[in-house]
Amino acid sequence: MANVAPAVGMAGFSRDDAKLDALAKLEALSEELGANLTRSKSDRHIRRAVRAWRRGDLAGAGRAAMRASEIDDTNPKAFHILAMYLERMGHMHKALVTYERAFELDPKDPELLINLGMMAWNLKFRDGAAKMFKLYVAANPDSPLGYNNLGTVQSEMGDRETAIETLRNAIFRMPNQSILWNSLATVLAESGRAEESLVFYAEAIRLEPTFARFYHNLGYAYQHLGRLDDAHAAYEKALEYMVDPAEIRETNHSRSLCLIGMGRLEEGFRAHECRRDEQFRSYLHHVLEAPYWNGEPVDGKRVLIVAEQGLGDEIMFAEYLSDVQRLVGPNGKLQIAVDPRLVSLFQRSYPEAEVGSYDDRILLDKDGNKRLRFIPFATKDGQPDYYAWMASPLGWLRKNLADFRHEAFLKPDPARVAEFQSTLAAGGPGLKVGICWRSMFIDVKRAKYFSALDRWGPLLKTPGVRIINLQYGDCTEEMKRAEEHLGVKIEVIEGLDLKNDLEGAAALSANLDLMIAAPTASAAIAAAVGTETWFLLAGGHAWPQLGTDAYPWYRKTRTFSPAHFGDWDEMMPRLAEILKAQAAT
Repeated sequence: MANVAPAVGMAGFSRDDAKLDALAKLEALSEELGANLTRSKSDRHIRRAVRAWRRGDLAGAGRAAMRASEIDDTNPKAFHILAMYLERMGHMHKALVTYERAFELDPKDPELLINLGMMAWNLKFRDGAAKMFKLYVAANPDSPLGYNNLGTVQSEMGDRETAIETLRNAIFRMPNQSILWNSLATVLAESGRAEESLVFYAEAIRLEPTFARFYHNLGYAYQHLGRLDDAHAAYEKALEYMVDPAEIRETNHSRSLCLIGMGRLEEGFRAHECRRDEQFRSYLHHVLEAPYWNGEPVDGKRVLIVAEQGLGDEIMFAEYLSDVQRLVGPNGKLQIAVDPRLVSLFQRSYPEAEVGSYDDRILLDKDGNKRLRFIPFATKDGQPDYYAWMASPLGWLRKNLADFRHEAFLKPDPARVAEFQSTLAAGGPGLKVGICWRSMFIDVKRAKYFSALDRWGPLLKTPGVRIINLQYGDCTEEMKRAEEHLGVKIEVIEGLDLKNDLEGAAALSANLDLMIAAPTASAAIAAAVGTETWFLLAGGHAWPQLGTDAYPWYRKTRTFSPAHFGDWDEMMPRLAEILKAQAAT
């Protein structure tokens, strides 16, 4: 499920840190140049660019650097500052080309190596970033910066063991560098080894007890382990020391999810509004002129609820929409904007509402890329009286667990339900169990939350159980490998596109006796139509559990997780015994 996750470990130096280092060197150079009247006009413009940047006049710095490069197109400092300016303005590819030009002219400038590496990193060119950081390490073997960023990018590339070795060797060389301990801890936490990471975070904090980022990362590790009280205390400590606005936003967001996961719903949902800060990393600008709904009376009003965060959350948050329908009353109008694949399912489930889809676009302006969301169906007859992002009304409609209804709230197409009932009946007796083992979108950081199908052996071989595939996306090879290796048969509904035909997925799910799945959109659909659903978690407590051992949003759910994070081999036999008992009854 595309839940908003706690902010990641933030192990690497930020680009602004590196730019300040570069500017310090350039500023020192400009003073040296000032004493030498024979220096070129190009260098005089470099000094102007540095001074302009220091006083916050980025446009002036960019103009001066551009002029310096025009006067002398072999001046690496001119292209370096110009690239920094282009990057800050959001012109990423132009900045990369300009950094590369500076690198051609001066491949040994250490600050340039770091900035070019970070630029490549920001554009997901991780191989190029790693190359630049290795060059920096070779040129500056006693600086922690290169090792720190190299280890972090190696981790993001999926080479966790190499990253650990890079950082461990750096610690042996520089044992008093707190950021190296922090980065090693973060790589361990991102590898699913959060318990091990705690001792390294503790050492980082011992070495630098007022470094706010370390406490944020410690909270992230505690959250993985389900130690939410400890996580919350760490986030609070981080906020005591934080001054960087971006880090404050990240930590407030992580803290809000921690509060929700602890079951402190009213406080947590209110804090979760921090995601609507326009400077938040995942902010999505909604192209609407209507006032934002903050819980005011809406009887007789037209209220637009706009889905957010991902398909699974669009389904999960829909739990409360019948309450909004009641609040607008017979003279009002509820409008719901969801993923196009959900429109017909939601329209059937909320027949008095008007359901349509949103249209997301990217606008490129002088400040960089801006993500926009248009809702044309809701504004064709004018602006609604109010609108809200889908998670916001939880703050006043679901203040505590007693407010949740534990009902099926999505209604699949009856004709398709009957169709799949007939199809499944032809397969013979047995407990009909749907499975979905992973999200379709898995990168290195998310992989630790999901198990490979090969690890499901004890569950798939449970006597008296029919296993039915609900995994969306291309999973043919995975199922073939599992069937050959485990000697089991996974039933597939031919012709059903589980990724795009969500009406079909809902109708099939309604015919299951049980759904067992990772927290994915498939699991959300099954739970929302009322099918008993078991959520398999890698460890700890997911924030949608709201401090319970279930997902209170749905009719009947349970959660299962290993004794140690990601230890699927421990959990699957235990789960198979529970399933065996259920099949027997």
